[in-house]
Amino acid sequence: MKIVVVRFPGSNCDDDAFHVCSRVMGASAEFAWHKSVSLPTADALVIPGGFSYGDYLRAGAMAAHSPVMGAVKQFAERGGPVLAICNGFQIACEAGLLDGVLTRNAGLRFICRDVHLVVEGRPTPFTRAIPAGRILRMPVAHAEGRFVHPDVETLEREGRVVFRYCDVGGGETVAANPNGSTKNIAGICNRQGNVVGLMPHPERASESELGSADGGLLFESLKLWLQGSGERARSAT
Repeated sequence: MKIVVVRFPGSNCDDDAFHVCSRVMGASAEFAWHKSVSLPTADALVIPGGFSYGDYLRAGAMAAHSPVMGAVKQFAERGGPVLAICNGFQIACEAGLLDGVLTRNAGLRFICRDVHLVVEGRPTPFTRAIPAGRILRMPVAHAEGRFVHPDVETLEREGRVVFRYCDVGGGETVAANPNGSTKNIAGICNRQGNVVGLMPHPERASESELGSADGGLLFESLKLWLQGSGERARSAT
């Protein structure tokens, strides 16, 4: 398994993602620089969190036009799994890989704390091995994480809402919503289901020493999905 982590000026969770992919997940990991017009051979991509290009203009807006994003889009169009985390989620929305937009938090303040989220929607490469309704605990760290979309009902009908903020008991309450996202949405997928974006940081919650290993379930799910893809490919030859 080969996972490529896309790196931009201002990325600050790229090394965390690399560590989880290589040391926790046990995959081969490699970085791709924003100026590259092609990607190394990869089974999956991670667009990590941070403050790409200093969040100038708008979070993710400049990174969405980086040379590497052409190759990222091609990878996604071919069905390759892409995990877009925090600033990566913002980049994916700005680049058109995902619908919607991430705006300023409702409280107009930077938020950095643990949150709970519930897994729902149709299975994706990053949630296929996680039971629907499972509550996960991960940290958030963002100032522009309020998800807004003009037609949330369609997202829900198509099973594209993958994560929602909730309380520890699974209640999708206003108090559990850290940024004012529409209908407590914390993460979505594209229509094909191979691109998943979320504001919470699974790579910062993938080892018990960090206080929660719940985020590791997304990477374990990807590992199982890639292994299954390989088995299906071999059985078809």
